[in-house]
Amino acid sequence: MAQDDADLLLEWFRGAQLRSHPQPMYKALRDASPVVRVEGVGVLVNTWRLVDEVLHNPQVYSSAMMAGNLKDERPLIPLHVDPPDHGKFRRILDPLFSPKRVKQLEPSIASRVNELIDDFIEKDEIDFAKEFSVPFPTQVFLTLLGLPIDELPVLLAMKDGIIRPAAVLGKPPDHPDVEAHQAATARSIYTYFDKVFAERSGERRDDLLSWFLDAEIDGHRLSREDILDICFLFMLAGLDTVSASLDCFFSYLAEHAELRRAIVAEPSLVPFVVEELLRWESPVMMVSRAATHDTELAGCPIHAGEHVMAMLCSANTDETTSSDAAAVRVDHKVQRHFAFGGGAHHCLGSHLARLELRTALQLWHERIPDYQIKPGVELIFTPGVRSVETFPMILQTLGR
Repeated sequence: MAQDDADLLLEWFRGAQLRSHPQPMYKALRDASPVVRVEGVGVLVNTWRLVDEVLHNPQVYSSAMMAGNLKDERPLIPLHVDPPDHGKFRRILDPLFSPKRVKQLEPSIASRVNELIDDFIEKDEIDFAKEFSVPFPTQVFLTLLGLPIDELPVLLAMKDGIIRPAAVLGKPPDHPDVEAHQAATARSIYTYFDKVFAERSGERRDDLLSWFLDAEIDGHRLSREDILDICFLFMLAGLDTVSASLDCFFSYLAEHAELRRAIVAEPSLVPFVVEELLRWESPVMMVSRAATHDTELAGCPIHAGEHVMAMLCSANTDETTSSDAAAVRVDHKVQRHFAFGGGAHHCLGSHLARLELRTALQLWHERIPDYQIKPGVELIFTPGVRSVETFPMILQTLGR
């Protein structure tokens, strides 16, 4: 890898801004080496084959050892639990997000999409992030957990305080105030959900929070700490990844009129577009593991406790996996991808995320067939989970 590329990559990982088209950097990673050590970050694993190896080998590459990185007081469940205990939690949580159960949410999710579009469809210009990509999945999440919609600003502030505290404070990632803010935010998340459950102790509703109160593993109810740790993770995943995916998807579609027109003309393409843009855009760029003991990958020594970053974004565009991997192809077939991770820790909410994304793309293009990024604007994405703070968009709706 050229020194300029290495320096730029290091800046990204230290919290600098990521621009709209990072795929060439992923190729530069793979061309440099299948495994790259980045000082102060960890070991980056860049090819499909090696990412697959990391994700399917929790005995060597542990997720549990990453607990505490988000200032969580205890391991987040089930993310920071390795097999075999991981399976106990997945057996009770997976059914909550099964395809059949998620399908039942489709009418309410469609209503959310249409209600949000109703609010801005008469406008010529919107901020897509503030008016759609952020509120849509957040409202779905709040409804699913049984929390009031007016709590949206509170939960968004907590989510951003954990995932991107430097951006919240407008300070460098290594500034001491950033770590302090993240730690204070983590404490506030525990306090928030502890208060909610205290208020729910004698009440049950048709929502996930009530379900958690009665859930059992091996005949024992989940402890209050277990429930708080699940909610901490659910809040981060439920509020951020779908928003980021929408930012990535609509950024790509705004720049590719031919694909927009194809979706409008043939809505049955939407599921294939979703899968292909999940692969190509890789809204979640990487997942982190820690080595349980000294090992090596592709000749690169990895030390016990060292962070290993499985670069999903690079693996998803690895030309050795498919002759089509280096371009977006939408032709009624799905290319394999790691957008939802892989192995035991494959994303718990993948079916829900797919439904939200399919519904958003289909209904949006029925009502708003043409749109573009505001001329002169370059979208700037956060690293790690690729979202934007602002997304000025020009709308060209039917009849205008």
